[in-house]
Amino acid sequence: MLLAGEVMLLAIDTCGTIGTIALARREGESVIALIQIELAGKTFAAQLVPRIRELLQEQSATLQNLEAIIVVNGPGSFTGVRIGVSAAKGLAEALQIPVIALSRLVLLAQKGETQAAALDAGRREVYFGRYANGKALESLAALEDLRETAEPIAVCEENLAQDWPAARLIAPPTAAEAIAAALPRLLIQDYDDIAALDGNYVRRTDAELFARPAGGRK
Repeated sequence: MLLAGEVMLLAIDTCGTIGTIALARREGESVIALIQIELAGKTFAAQLVPRIRELLQEQSATLQNLEAIIVVNGPGSFTGVRIGVSAAKGLAEALQIPVIALSRLVLLAQKGETQAAALDAGRREVYFGRYANGKALESLAALEDLRETAEPIAVCEENLAQDWPAARLIAPPTAAEAIAAALPRLLIQDYDDIAALDGNYVRRTDAELFARPAGGRK
């Protein structure tokens, strides 16, 4: 139960086939995880906000108790990423609280204790991230181009683990893990610009890829 004057952190991750949302309580320079639940795929839009309210009610709290929102903004499913980012932005704007966005690839690499991570992007492509020497590089790459990579690569999808000798298969990152990862930024108030925040999309949607440019030929 939330004590008087205490504030909470909300995390949202709807990038994968299963989504998660989590609540944590801030205690000085640490966070105490309170609760996390899963959201079934293909129902994020209908479930997300009602389930957030339910989680808060279970902790005898309301939206007004939120101090900040952490959102995993991709890469992943275009629809899932859009739903999570839109919800985070909408709540943050309404409540006048900050947002911290995190890359799912960064979370995956941290969880796997590697300097590289990859997510299946379909069409024999992967979204690949490498994090070393204080630098971060994320790009869309052909699976074949990276097959000979020798460095350990954190993945959370079995098909990549089967295709990739260097793959280190781990469980997908979660919203609760995103809260822990966001804590250093929270402590120094390193927030994202809500107006500019967008999804870190693997690729444009097929509809966008095949749409005719405005003013183009019919």
